[in-house]
Amino acid sequence: MPDPMTAPDIADHIVDGPHGPLRIRVYTPEAPNGLGLVWAHGGGFAGGDLDMPEADAVARAFADRGIVVASVDYRLAPMTADWTTRLGSPERGGTHYPVPHDEVVAAFRWASTSSRAPRGWAIGGASAGGNLATGAALRLVHEQGPTPALVVLAYPTLQAVQDAPDADLRALLDADPAADVFTPDFVRGMYENYLGGDTDGAEIYAVPGVAEPKDLAGFPPTIMINDETDELRVSGEAFARTLTSAGAEVTVAVEPGTTHGHLNRPTEPAFARTIEQFAARILQLP
Repeated sequence: MPDPMTAPDIADHIVDGPHGPLRIRVYTPEAPNGLGLVWAHGGGFAGGDLDMPEADAVARAFADRGIVVASVDYRLAPMTADWTTRLGSPERGGTHYPVPHDEVVAAFRWASTSSRAPRGWAIGGASAGGNLATGAALRLVHEQGPTPALVVLAYPTLQAVQDAPDADLRALLDADPAADVFTPDFVRGMYENYLGGDTDGAEIYAVPGVAEPKDLAGFPPTIMINDETDELRVSGEAFARTLTSAGAEVTVAVEPGTTHGHLNRPTEPAFARTIEQFAARILQLP
């Protein structure tokens, strides 16, 4: 964890977003190295906030390594009573796609036009935030800039309809029923709630896992770390294969011994290992 003697400067900025005021929390290191990361927390598109570990602890950890972090307080989809229990978040959302997507795009544009990270900006996120970061990166590429120098994904959800897990993953899930959260029905419902309707015909910016190689021309280099016992890694690994087919540079790994959301558990060794891998890749940027 960051040394309190070298804690980052933390400041909330309210910017003119595409759907009203948008809060972006900026973590500025004591000794910045010129690189930045726009980060989106997870929460099934309907939960989470800037104070959860997956946002705050992650941002502090990157800032401790000299990376400026802009953590995005994007608006949330509605939270059903069932999801309040399963995701552990109070009901506080009420919007749908494209609002959260637009806000992450806007946050990247705001950050990239600032002077906070002159060497360049990556974009990333965890779980549903990984979806938002991926969709934002794809749209920014299609609109020809500014584009992220790198995409950083932690156990992202990228498909509304996933393939069945292979035998090894199925065995892991069967051995740990508490980790078997992202069933096909749950994932489809999560996306229907995010979209405000059926998933058929959804834009690739909302469900990037349906993109074809031709859609991914020019997609930035990508690093992805998935949880081991997590059905969502089916969608992440499928997207990584599509990126490879498109000629994109992609590194994908599985963090051993983890269930979904390990960046929300900063005391676990997997948290530090993942941050180190992500930070090392960010620091390779020119």
